Amino acid sequence: MKFTEKQINSMASPISQSEDEKCRNAIRMVRDAMKKLDYTDDEKEIRSYMADSYSYALDLRQRYTGKKITLLVQGSYANRTNISTESDVDVAVILESTFIPKYRNGVTDSDYGFSDGTFSVYELKDEVQDALNQHFRGQGVVRHDKCIKVTGNTYRVNADVVPAYRYRDYSDDYLCDNGNYVGGIEIRPDSGGKILNYPEQHIRLGIAKNKVTKYNFKKCVRIIKNMKEKMKEDGYEVSSKISSFGLESLLWNVEVSAYTKYSSILRYTFGEVMSFLKNDFANFGAYVEINSIKSLFPDLTTQNAYQNFINDLYKFYEYDIQEY
Repeated sequence: MKFTEKQINSMASPISQSEDEKCRNAIRMVRDAMKKLDYTDDEKEIRSYMADSYSYALDLRQRYTGKKITLLVQGSYANRTNISTESDVDVAVILESTFIPKYRNGVTDSDYGFSDGTFSVYELKDEVQDALNQHFRGQGVVRHDKCIKVTGNTYRVNADVVPAYRYRDYSDDYLCDNGNYVGGIEIRPDSGGKILNYPEQHIRLGIAKNKVTKYNFKKCVRIIKNMKEKMKEDGYEVSSKISSFGLESLLWNVEVSAYTKYSSILRYTFGEVMSFLKNDFANFGAYVEINSIKSLFPDLTTQNAYQNFINDLYKFYEYDIQEY
């Protein structure tokens, strides 16, 4: 399918400036719900986690237990890479007072003066569900395997509320400094298992990549997400393994030169990014998530799915070289 520069620019553009307020409202919504269970923000303001993002955070504590949690807007809204088909704001509810540590060999909790926590993330998920049900009188609140989904209406936003442990990786700390760790979150689905994510690193490294690519990285992320939807409309079979997060991470691995070769013609730039990926299949096994910590592809089946998607997109995407 042949695309004009106007069409490509439209796909590359953020949805609207109102997305910023939607992210703030998501934090306020969860904060107000948690106050039903005697959590307080101690009159602190919602803070911007990082400039050039819509990620916001707020620290809460429970008065009668002293438990501490952080509310953090994460995902495509926070990173300003969402498109119109992505309507839910992701809000992580991070349990800070009970956390999951990782140490070097031979190092234990006692070296840091830590003791076993008494409150689990499963209990936190029950609390969050209870708080949201109280706040919204049981309307539009549904518990899922990894999150609690809130359905929006005229006075609340669509949100996926994700309770999680704070994960602290002390592997590179040799001084037993309890503040010297790489922070992540560990989600415990109701069905079992563990999911380790690094939302703060994702936000920070996405912003850095966007700057060094002359702000073309996030534009191309929005384009490829929109292309995926257009391919499906055109009858292409797109594997369920192709996720928004996966596409954003895929493009994060593309060399900066592919984004900066053409100064202002976005249809050329996106074509250059696609050419880079198609010619780099031999290196896909070394690709990492945008957090630069975890491997992007958990198995060969997933890697092949992304390669097949890029092959299809390479055939699908065309543009007029002579257009001005």
